[in-house]
Amino acid sequence: MAAAGALSIALLLAGCSSPGVGGATGGAAKPAAAPVKIGAILSLSGTYAGLGAPEKQAIELEVKRINEAGGIGGRSVEVLVEDDATDPSKAVAAATKLIEKDRVVALIGATGTGSTMAIRNEASRAGVPIVSMAGGSVITDTFDANTFQTPWPNRVVVAFTLKYLKAHGITKIALLSDSSGYGKDGHDVTVKQAAAAGVTIVADESFNPGDTDMTAQLIKIKAPAPQAVWLWNAGKEAATVAKNLRQIDPGAAIRLVGAPGNGRTEFLAGAGGAAEGFTFAAGRILLPETYGKDTGEYKLATSFAVRFRAAWGKSPDIFAGHAYDALAIVADAIKRAPAAGDDGARLRDAIEGTKGLVGIGGTFTYTPKDHNGLGEKDLVVYTVSNGTWELAK
Repeated sequence: MAAAGALSIALLLAGCSSPGVGGATGGAAKPAAAPVKIGAILSLSGTYAGLGAPEKQAIELEVKRINEAGGIGGRSVEVLVEDDATDPSKAVAAATKLIEKDRVVALIGATGTGSTMAIRNEASRAGVPIVSMAGGSVITDTFDANTFQTPWPNRVVVAFTLKYLKAHGITKIALLSDSSGYGKDGHDVTVKQAAAAGVTIVADESFNPGDTDMTAQLIKIKAPAPQAVWLWNAGKEAATVAKNLRQIDPGAAIRLVGAPGNGRTEFLAGAGGAAEGFTFAAGRILLPETYGKDTGEYKLATSFAVRFRAAWGKSPDIFAGHAYDALAIVADAIKRAPAAGDDGARLRDAIEGTKGLVGIGGTFTYTPKDHNGLGEKDLVVYTVSNGTWELAK
């Protein structure tokens, strides 16, 4: 992995050393406890760069907060970040480096479904647990005892969105999916669930990450007159799709629908006016009041949002939330089982024992059979109006 793709964001502050360092009696100073070393595999370049950037910002922010508060059990936290460039093969190389050279106790990541699936064998062989920030259902449906997930899986998102579409009289849809792991997963789950939900797929087209014009696919899609196009893409191409659709359908007769992968400011900025009316299901962090102002989730999310805006000059998106949750899950497990800070197998067991942990994406409870722990209750439907998110009606 290129040196520029690796970044230590540990803040080894004097106040983070373990209790008993020095002391009023003037005795010899004890060596500070070694930091807890965690690896993070993020897409900081390539088509998912718009997702990886806020993830990295959230991790930096939370490492600073944790360490300034004294670390975990008196040990500072060190997160080593590698850029997989939205490339599963580079994710594998990053995982190998983090596990074998840096000796991390856990991996946060990857940003994308394809990269997450690519690193599972390497991590399992080494006994290093993974807490993924990708939304593909395959991550936890294709069960791996070592792999956990923070976003709502596509199987939940699809069921929730199909109910919304049917309730609003949208029963004829077209699919437009990219060929990435996330795009394929979302496509396949939608195909599997649509008929039972009373929704018919009248067209089905695809494109590749990096493509710069999807007009040809959209012209084919328009022919059978769908009421909506459901886009499965979490990259920068989503903005191109929105603009291409409005070019061939300027009256917006065909609604554009998406998924949590589109809940990012990069999409709003790239699509401009073509984003108006875009509808998608995602978690509540984009409008924290939807948690309910008397809930622990609301208090946590608003506190995080205030700190995030102060640090980065913008509000956090759902991807920042996924990163917050991933780090919080690992930190909580080590807090409950301090020895897990040096033992991947113990850490895996402690993560699986997570119960009632309030996060940005929802409240996490894992079991030996459920390594996601979220449901439809953690989702809401958004629409874009006047260049920003609002709760869909």
